[in-house]
Amino acid sequence: MTQAIRTSEVTAVTRHAADNPMVRELLVRLQREAAADENIVTEGRDQGSVVFPDAPCKFFLTATARERARRRLNDLRAQGESATLEAVLEAQQRRDREDAERPVGPLVRAADAIEVCTDGMSLQAVVDRLEAMVRKSL
Repeated sequence: MTQAIRTSEVTAVTRHAADNPMVRELLVRLQREAAADENIVTEGRDQGSVVFPDAPCKFFLTATARERARRRLNDLRAQGESATLEAVLEAQQRRDREDAERPVGPLVRAADAIEVCTDGMSLQAVVDRLEAMVRKSL
């Protein structure tokens, strides 16, 4: 995996694979095979609800729309892309709607997932908080 997957161009077309039932079925199978008999950490919009519904520890990370857009804008700028906060926010809201409405692997919070709002937290702070919660549950 490279930073190329985080570019605007890639993000704009990922829905074509994410919406394809055959692609999703293959990816779910491959993820489950990779995780077989292992304790792993995965990240993604349907990891707890579709891919690993029986995982013993699930989190649903949230942040306000503006916070998420700000983070994405920083990522894009770090990659040399130019964008505005408003454009990023609009694209993000469109993607969220599409992801929530897609028939295959929609963005839904698993009923047993712990919701964690990450506003104002650094990446390391989020990781530390989740690690502490996992260790406490073990």
